[in-house]
Amino acid sequence: MKKALIIIPTYDEKNNVRPISEALLGVKSDLNILFVDDNSPDGTGKIIDEMHTEDKRINVIHRPGKSGLGRAYITGFKWAIENGYDFIFEMDADFSHDPAEIPNFLKAAENADLVLGSRYMHGIRITNWPLSRLILSKSASIYVRLITGMPISDPTGGFKCYRKEVLTSIDLDTIDSNGYSFQIEMKYNAWLRGFRIAEIPITFVDRRSGYSKMNTGIVSEALWEVWKLAMRNSFRRTPRTNS
Repeated sequence: MKKALIIIPTYDEKNNVRPISEALLGVKSDLNILFVDDNSPDGTGKIIDEMHTEDKRINVIHRPGKSGLGRAYITGFKWAIENGYDFIFEMDADFSHDPAEIPNFLKAAENADLVLGSRYMHGIRITNWPLSRLILSKSASIYVRLITGMPISDPTGGFKCYRKEVLTSIDLDTIDSNGYSFQIEMKYNAWLRGFRIAEIPITFVDRRSGYSKMNTGIVSEALWEVWKLAMRNSFRRTPRTNS
């Protein structure tokens, strides 16, 4: 039986980790969850330790400090590969990604190597965002597609499911982006390698509690990183191989 792991980075998410775990395991009881906590000052890590004691499907890696989304996911990817998981998810802790979508991702993954949850498939599927943030996000998607050539409606989205083979094909230690641009770089690597990429429509809902970690530095990194990716690959606009 194939194993699925949900990786959730956390920093100050004490009000979300227990509800999101209950929701995920309520949707599919044979899931496993890995939190990667960056030494949250609010005690998130301690709460997850208690959850692990209660339920071994819930796991946690404690990192010494806040060092970025990308590094958290790479830590989680390596753990997932070492522990033999077949399907590996990226997901937020704050319910902006709906746990009820997990079965839809797994269904799509039967015929795809990377399944992306798209906020811009069949229209705009975002609620509770201010217009300025919506414009920024939609503009970023267009910007990334123009520069990289990736035929993806939501290249900056963060809700996705990888087959293990995608992650083992990428030298994770060479991934240099860390914030918003991490999502772009990982998709771009998978696309260039010719892996089958599918998108499914999701509805993105702004966080229930806590605070957003987005800032201008993360956005600036993403704007420059797209050009670095394109230049590094000689502005190639088609995959190199077919997986």
